[in-house]
Amino acid sequence: MSTFLPRTWAEINIDSISHNYHTIKNLLKPEVQMMAVVKADAYGHGVQYIAPELDKLGADWFAVSNLEEAMQLRNLNIVKPILILGYTPPNMAKALSDYNISQTVFDLSYAKALSSYAVENNVTVKIHIKIDTGMGRLGFVYHKLNDTACIDEIYTACTLDNLESEGIFTHFASSDLDGDESGEFTKTQFKLFCTATDELEQKGVSFKLRHCCNSAATLNNPEYQLDMVRPGIILYGMHPSAALKDRADLKPAMCLKSVVSMVKTLSSGDSISYGRTFTVNDNITVATVPVGYADGYPRSLSNKGYVMINGKKANIVGRICMDQMVVDVTDIDNVTASQEILLFGTDDNGTLSVEDFSCLCGTINYETVCIVGKRVSRVFVKNGEKIGYLNYILNTHQ
Repeated sequence: MSTFLPRTWAEINIDSISHNYHTIKNLLKPEVQMMAVVKADAYGHGVQYIAPELDKLGADWFAVSNLEEAMQLRNLNIVKPILILGYTPPNMAKALSDYNISQTVFDLSYAKALSSYAVENNVTVKIHIKIDTGMGRLGFVYHKLNDTACIDEIYTACTLDNLESEGIFTHFASSDLDGDESGEFTKTQFKLFCTATDELEQKGVSFKLRHCCNSAATLNNPEYQLDMVRPGIILYGMHPSAALKDRADLKPAMCLKSVVSMVKTLSSGDSISYGRTFTVNDNITVATVPVGYADGYPRSLSNKGYVMINGKKANIVGRICMDQMVVDVTDIDNVTASQEILLFGTDDNGTLSVEDFSCLCGTINYETVCIVGKRVSRVFVKNGEKIGYLNYILNTHQ
């Protein structure tokens, strides 16, 4: 761990990743495959460690957002199938084939362009058809039953030269929400999807893999599992929404930590940080912390967020800066420079869950972990011991 610099870092518990994987696996029918979603640097957790761990645990597939992320997995010696969920320029057909990466196809014009470049390069590209059953993003639009025009377009896409149709999927829009309306919408999406695949089957087009369930549906709708599920946020120990927090015993994998860089006393009338938005009423003791919005710590927490030190809350005072912030430690004993503190997660300093932290920020846990900055090293822990790190700035790892 010689190049790990304890300024601000994210501690990633590999045991929690393993626990979450097995918890999810136990929710699946024996024949159902798992596609581990590791896009966005494994939701900010460090894909260079997380993907190989999920590979060893037994993940059947991996899902990413784009070609670069897929190539990164191949460079990590991941040989299992990979699906790109988003857009890849059609002229990259040869790279998709060379790296044996499956590509989402979401409309006929894209399918034709991808086929054209595949033919031109004398390669075959594996594809998964994406049907939009109500999400409104990518996908062949199939919002009503028996939409023959949509089915004809998908059929045409699947029969184009040099494209191998191996899968078909949709994405649920509200499976993470509670209530009858959301449940009915998810049910409608599933019915639309199944009807579309049945109609394609009647036209002679079948798929080895049909998949609908994201993290929320994996927890909430076992009847929709089909051939494969696509867990993302739940692999990292976070629930898709508060409505599903009791559906599985998940363990958050990430703690965000920092240290105290300086402790000092400020007098009544003194102000703190840019804009002088906090003025001291009585003498207080404050600690400066080397974390700011350039590290992905939201400026929106200025004067309303808090950190945990010695098991107690230390309120943020003044505006959060690019690289630093100040917290009030008046009522906390024995705060010293270089002392470790907790920004979110759970450790010896206490607990501030990523959900509570995200609520303070006015956002969701997905965003919180994904925006942890690349100058924040990831430190990996297993069986209570630090086993490795990623330093994105120095491009070093162990």
